[in-house]
Amino acid sequence: MQVFETIGAMQEWCLEQKKQGLTIGLVPTMGYLHQGHLSLVQEARRQCNRVVVSIFVNPIQFGAGEDLDKYPRDVSGDCRLLEGEETDAVFIPSVREMYPEGYATFVEMDGSITNRLCGASRPGHFRGVTTVVSKLFNICLPDKAFFGQKDAQQVLVIEKMVRELNFPLQIVRVPIKRESDGLAMSSRNVYLSSEQRRQALVLSQALQQAGEIIGQGERDPAKVIAGMRAKIESAAEAQIDYIEIYRADDLGDIKQIEGQVLIALAVKFGTTRLIDNLLVEV
Repeated sequence: MQVFETIGAMQEWCLEQKKQGLTIGLVPTMGYLHQGHLSLVQEARRQCNRVVVSIFVNPIQFGAGEDLDKYPRDVSGDCRLLEGEETDAVFIPSVREMYPEGYATFVEMDGSITNRLCGASRPGHFRGVTTVVSKLFNICLPDKAFFGQKDAQQVLVIEKMVRELNFPLQIVRVPIKRESDGLAMSSRNVYLSSEQRRQALVLSQALQQAGEIIGQGERDPAKVIAGMRAKIESAAEAQIDYIEIYRADDLGDIKQIEGQVLIALAVKFGTTRLIDNLLVEV
C-alpha cells in the first residue's frame, strides 16, 4: 500500500494507473475508520482494479462551535486497517496542501437539496463538502466513488454535482452499516458515554417503527413523524434537531407517502450529534 501526502504525487500515481487501462475506485473519508468505512473499501475492491482511500478532516465543512478540533483521528490505525483490506493507495494531505495560502475557489449548490436537513442545521457545510470532493475527484481521477447511505443528503448532493458539472465518474451508494444492536456506525459514536450509547438506540428503533407503520398503510407524513418524535423523546438525553420525510431522489416536499421516500433524522445526545435514515418505497 502506497501512502501519498502531496497532490502532485497522488495525481501522478493515478494517471499512471489510467495509462495502464486500470479503473480506480475512490473512498473519501475523514479517517478514524470503522467497519462502515471498510464496507465502502470492500465494495470498491469488488468493482475496481485499484482502490484509493483519502483521509482528510476537511476544515471548511465544519461550522463555528462544531467538533473540528476534537474530531477523532488515528491515521496509523487507519492505515493498518486499510492494509488489511488490500488498499492500493492512501491519500493523506495536510490542510495547507489542500488549501494553500490565498485559496479562494469553492463549489456551491443552491436549492432545497442543500438548504434542508443537515444543510439547515449546518450553514455552509455542503459548500465545504462539494469543494473538497470536487478536489478529490480531480486529484484521484476515479472511475467510481463510493459513499455510505448513512450520509443520505451528502450522497444526493454529490450525485447532483457530478451530473451538473459533468464529472466522468459514477457514484456508488453503499448501505448503512450498523452495530449488532442497530446503532448506525459513525466515527462520532466514540464521543458517547455508555448511557448515551444505550439511549441512542432509539434512533434506529424509531426508524424501524416508521417503516412498520408505513408498511401497515399509514401515508400521512405528520403522523409518522409524530410517532418517531414520541419514541425518541422517551430517551432522556435526546435533543431532536430534525425528523423529516422527503422525496428520496431530490428531497422534495410530500403531502402523502408514496413512491420512494427518505425518512431522515438528526439528534444530539449531550454534545454528540448523530444522524440516521431509512429509505422506504410504497
